[in-house]
Amino acid sequence: MVWLLTTGECIAAILAVTPGYTGNRWVYFGLASLGIQWVLLLTLASLLVLRRLLASRSALTVACTALALMQLVTAVISTVMFGLFGEYWHLGQGDWKEFSVQLSVIAFLIAVLGMGALHNHLRLQQMAIRAKQAELDALTARVQPHFLFNTLNMAIALLHARPQQAEKLLLDLSELFRAALTTQDKVPLADEIELTKRYLEIEALRFGERLSVRWDLPTSLPEISVPNLTLQPLVENAVHHGIEGAREGGEITIAIINTNGLVEIHVHNSVPAGASSHSRTGHGIGLSALRGRLEGSHAMLSTEQSDTTFRATITLRP
Repeated sequence: MVWLLTTGECIAAILAVTPGYTGNRWVYFGLASLGIQWVLLLTLASLLVLRRLLASRSALTVACTALALMQLVTAVISTVMFGLFGEYWHLGQGDWKEFSVQLSVIAFLIAVLGMGALHNHLRLQQMAIRAKQAELDALTARVQPHFLFNTLNMAIALLHARPQQAEKLLLDLSELFRAALTTQDKVPLADEIELTKRYLEIEALRFGERLSVRWDLPTSLPEISVPNLTLQPLVENAVHHGIEGAREGGEITIAIINTNGLVEIHVHNSVPAGASSHSRTGHGIGLSALRGRLEGSHAMLSTEQSDTTFRATITLRP
């Protein structure tokens, strides 16, 4: 918005110093500046009012709508300004028609420049999201075989002694890989929580009493969608850095807080006593990719660490 307003002022200044104009250049600059700024502000306000209607439309439809709105607002502003200031500035009908045409051309140029800048911004944002997704895919490709082999070994060990538990283990594993291989970008929050519980049931067989999990969920879960594999990677990170390296085990706390439509997902895990600095900073590995994915979905990941606790919080904007 600031960029558009600044561009409008620059164009008004250029018009005021253009050779060939014989009138008062300051008056012309003020008139052009007033008209351009009102056109820009009213066009942006109109787009804000229509944002829900345009949300489901294509980018081309939104761009054409913005251009049409700007031309319509330009015509209205030109007519209003002529009625208010035409006699005061001794502007004839011919002069005002010429100024109206110039103002329409200026509005068109600003709209084209604005759409070009927006297109470049969205293209760069998409490139950044794709890069983060590629980083996440590469990390997943390295982690999944290790997790798969451990889980299959546990299933083999349980097959004869506890076949029902082995069957449930394999069903949980299949759900995890189904979620990892799906092309669906977003899933209901309840499904993401259920997937995380299945993952923790697998890890509970591996760590036994060393793994303690505490869930703090509201009575009614918010009916929102979250990016696929949002909570589970955070919990997996907590298991890897908070439980696996601790001989006595540790605790993981998962909480969902809903405050006036703003949903926060908290994952806390204990840090093993005497953990090396490399181990403590290892939490950052993989979280940067998740942070990039969340930013593309209008969400935010923040982390906080002390000597005994690591906290990760996902904030989902309404």
